[in-house]
Amino acid sequence: MLSTVLSFANMHNHGELFANILRARRDSFIVKRSWDLPETMGMEYDQYDTPQSRWVAVHDATGRVLAGARMTPTTARCGVYSYMIRDAQRGLLETIPQDLLYEDAPIDEGIWEVTRGFIGHDIPNNIRLRVRLLLADQIVTAGRELNARKMIALLPANWTRWSKRAALDISPAGRVMDMGGVDYQAVWFDLGDKLH
Repeated sequence: MLSTVLSFANMHNHGELFANILRARRDSFIVKRSWDLPETMGMEYDQYDTPQSRWVAVHDATGRVLAGARMTPTTARCGVYSYMIRDAQRGLLETIPQDLLYEDAPIDEGIWEVTRGFIGHDIPNNIRLRVRLLLADQIVTAGRELNARKMIALLPANWTRWSKRAALDISPAGRVMDMGGVDYQAVWFDLGDKLH
């Protein structure tokens, strides 16, 4: 099992891996959960998949994606959009409640957003936790390399079940909310003790 962080600067070195992340996202969000999201050529994407973002993939040697997530700086701008959590709070997204956070969404070079996180629904139970922990570890490692102090994420509300195993310092950033039949919650990842 491998993990890779992709950016527009390095994705040409990884063959189909970026397209495979978007295909796996389609399978997870559109096929499995029936969410109404943009798709083309068997891939799910949105306005936040820009050169400002990074994509974390847990995959096998053939490039099959087992899990993934997108990381976007909270300073991102693209037209009227910034980053998903902030834009939801600003009322730009119909599918995410505006009151998802307890406070104003940050705009800070030291804070990155983590969204579109998924674990493939066909991942066997005997390796599922290992896949989840590797994804979490790679997100923290990438955050550290990007000089992030904190990350804000939208996670399934069951994050408390596995966050201690992953040795993550996670705390609620907002209320639990139903998004497409799944309970989600905005959370803070504090990387303060994880920085070099």
